[in-house]
Amino acid sequence: MHALFKHLRQADDTEQRREYSHYLAQQMGPMIHALMLVGALAYLVAVTASTLVRHSPLPLWLRLAPLAPLLLVAASTRHVRQPRLLSALTLLCVLLLEIGINLNGMDDMHRQSVVLPGLLLPVASSVVWLGRWDFVAAMLLCALGPLPMLLFGSADSAQVFQYLVYMAIAIALSTVLRAFMARTLFEQFRLERQLREQANTDGLTGLLVRNRFLELAQLALGDIHRRQQPACVLYLDADHFKPLNDDHGHAAGDAALIALATAMRRQMRQGDLIGRIGGEEFAMLLPGLDLQQAGARAEQLRESMHEIRRPDGPLTVSIGVAACGHADEAIETLLARADQAMRQAKRDGRDRVVSA
Repeated sequence: MHALFKHLRQADDTEQRREYSHYLAQQMGPMIHALMLVGALAYLVAVTASTLVRHSPLPLWLRLAPLAPLLLVAASTRHVRQPRLLSALTLLCVLLLEIGINLNGMDDMHRQSVVLPGLLLPVASSVVWLGRWDFVAAMLLCALGPLPMLLFGSADSAQVFQYLVYMAIAIALSTVLRAFMARTLFEQFRLERQLREQANTDGLTGLLVRNRFLELAQLALGDIHRRQQPACVLYLDADHFKPLNDDHGHAAGDAALIALATAMRRQMRQGDLIGRIGGEEFAMLLPGLDLQQAGARAEQLRESMHEIRRPDGPLTVSIGVAACGHADEAIETLLARADQAMRQAKRDGRDRVVSA
């Protein structure tokens, strides 16, 4: 797990690790819930079977006492998908099982069978831990859990030593199982993330595709309206792009689009959204900026494009700016107004900014 998270830090830092933790919780939550139910059922069967084959000085209700909280914890994990809460509940389940093992083994210290459930727990739970520290804490619980009934009972030193050897083997096996499960889940997460990025981003420029931009922009507008902040959209079109493709080839056109997208990305703030709407047309959502501020950003962006050299001269763009007029305005309507302003900039001579 440490190597995996080290790789994550190198790839995309804290945000990706957080995304991976939530991915694990989503994927493993149902399995954790099912294993908890199986563990509670196994505990009930074990207590019932031990009552039938031998007498215990402890009353049955006391030995069954951990069952109720076990079922409660299992039920609570059914819909929990927060990584930390899910890990805490899973550790609590292991702790309750260890308490149950001690309650049912205190009266039979001389038999090795009383610690068998404690030896099974590390292996049975090895695949459900979301993080490295969860796994370490769980293995410590599994190793130390049965020790009270061994140390304070009638078990001799040979039995304690044998238990420690068997537990070391069980934890080693659990570590191997957990490592393979972690690597498999990480590879699956990385593949799914790569597929999502390919579906949501333009292959040439790396910007959001039209549908994804509209989806995220609409969600962002809802959040902006709740915070009662302004928002604007820039609609940008590269000037004289068709002659560039016709006279110098599509490779030159692609190079110009990549440079244009890089310039837009260089000026974006955290929270801005940029999408390739189609061909040589791009859109940018600017949360928190009014029409005047957005116009100034557009001018700055327009001037920065002059640094990009095409085979036939500097790259120029026409930009339309539109401010969100009311809380219920859809992103498509806002984008259409910015598009109209951009077309007006084209009619006025190109290489300029026009506000709607």
